[in-house]
Amino acid sequence: MDKEMKAIQEDNVAQQMQQIGVNAKQAASIISTASTESKNKALVEIAKALRSKTAEIISANTIDIEAGKQKGLDKAMIDRLALDENRIEAMASGLEAIAKLGDPVGRELANWERPNGLNISRVSVPLGVIGIIYESRPNVTADAGALCIKSGNAAILRGGSESFNSSGIIVECIHQGLQAAGLPKDIIQIVPTTDRAAVGELLTMTEYVDVIVPRGGKGLCKRVQDESKVPTLQHLDGNCHIYVNERADSEIAINVIKNAKLRRTGICGAAESLVIDKTIAENIIPKICDALESCEIRGDTEACSIDSRIKQASDEDWDTEYLDSIISLKIVGDIQEAISFVNKHSSGHTDAIIASDDEVAAEYLNKIDSAIVMQNTSTQFADGGEFGMGAEIGISTGRLHARGPVGVDQLTTYKYVVKSDGAVRP
Repeated sequence: MDKEMKAIQEDNVAQQMQQIGVNAKQAASIISTASTESKNKALVEIAKALRSKTAEIISANTIDIEAGKQKGLDKAMIDRLALDENRIEAMASGLEAIAKLGDPVGRELANWERPNGLNISRVSVPLGVIGIIYESRPNVTADAGALCIKSGNAAILRGGSESFNSSGIIVECIHQGLQAAGLPKDIIQIVPTTDRAAVGELLTMTEYVDVIVPRGGKGLCKRVQDESKVPTLQHLDGNCHIYVNERADSEIAINVIKNAKLRRTGICGAAESLVIDKTIAENIIPKICDALESCEIRGDTEACSIDSRIKQASDEDWDTEYLDSIISLKIVGDIQEAISFVNKHSSGHTDAIIASDDEVAAEYLNKIDSAIVMQNTSTQFADGGEFGMGAEIGISTGRLHARGPVGVDQLTTYKYVVKSDGAVRP
């Protein structure tokens, strides 16, 4: 009987997802040609709805947090899940910022004339229907929905079970804004079940879904890589490094490191590994330990000999995204060893150098193979909002189509428009 019930449940999920797919495809045909004015009005109205429903969102979020604590979610996950008035206002402000951006749809990216009489244009168009699978962070619901609306795409959102109640209220706000702008609410749909079978269905809906964007931990991303029949834009983990060169300003180094590690430890842009030049190690490492007093530092043998507060690192530490008040520390002989170490252990997300010599910094920035590279800058700026994109769906660490923050421009593709005065090919 249990097997029969499971089969019935899976059939119901499959039918439910197919209907969501049909609705999304129909909605995509409308939003793809919607005016800039109607899309912007929807975003502004969603922001108003978020502000007006702040108390409801916080109430729903409290239920999610309590359930998360009972499930044993760690501190980083709880931080990602938590919403308060400031974070809700940040969501609303982000939507208004997206509304102020130029419309990414319909831009002429290139134009040229051919001797055969053809005038050829490359014009930006929406991707279509985007499936977005994410864990815990309910703000992704607002960010992803807004970016898809602005870029003329329909979206199927599958948030984590941890944020089910919070995301549900946020989607109500999105629907309210869409309808106020005269647009169908099915432009943004959320999967109304926490059943994991829904993810499996979404990953195979090639008839309806054009792109899958996973945003979460290694387990989620691996499942998407293994099972998806739909093209994906991967948002992988953030094992972010900061290399302190011998020609670094020590005050800048300390301030940047402290912010990059401790501002918010649970985000993918948090620094997880320090790489220090040997020539300055004895001088700067004790200062780093002072600045990171609340943080556990795991270093190599040489680092441990410089300051007793540093614990011995294991080989696994060099490849670990802690998302906690822990950081690894490696001492290197020169910039070449630093580049080699970072390229070996980085996840390709964001890596920084602290150096006053621009020529030295340029070598590092050129040779580090990551989506985002920085000089004298906290890795916590690895964020689409901070880049002026209003918000982001994630940080793509792949190479195809989009790399780095995925904002409205990255959610478009293009087509060729060819015109002539009756040209025929001989």
